[in-house]
Amino acid sequence: MTAPRLKPKGVLETSLYVEDMARAGRFYAETLGLAPMVQDKRMWALDCGPGSVLLLFQRGETLETIDLPGGRIPSHDGNGRLHVAFAIGADELASWEARLSAAGVEIEARMKWPAGGESVYFRDPDANLVELATPGLWANY
Repeated sequence: MTAPRLKPKGVLETSLYVEDMARAGRFYAETLGLAPMVQDKRMWALDCGPGSVLLLFQRGETLETIDLPGGRIPSHDGNGRLHVAFAIGADELASWEARLSAAGVEIEARMKWPAGGESVYFRDPDANLVELATPGLWANY
């Protein structure tokens, strides 16, 4: 008898590490429209749609393991220019570009993918690379 094949259902969280939590939180909430779910001095959790969360961590505040009533969260951190991509509808790209322009966000690059998807790239206030991508980027999107 073989064991059932286990496979994750998707990426639940992705993390970025920032220098100024309030500035980064405002950028993602106001510019990208992500609703904050949890906020404290150490982190913000932002709703990215069904089953998807963007975690913003204050750089250097996650270097120690944290003990909570329900268990432990091991230490983690990241530095340098990290990357995150958000899925958008194919018919939304022009509206997103207009929204970014109105917010004073410069689009750094554009890409047309072989399968038909398109991406635009820009920087958040901490110079992380943010991508908005339409369907056709990957075989599963």
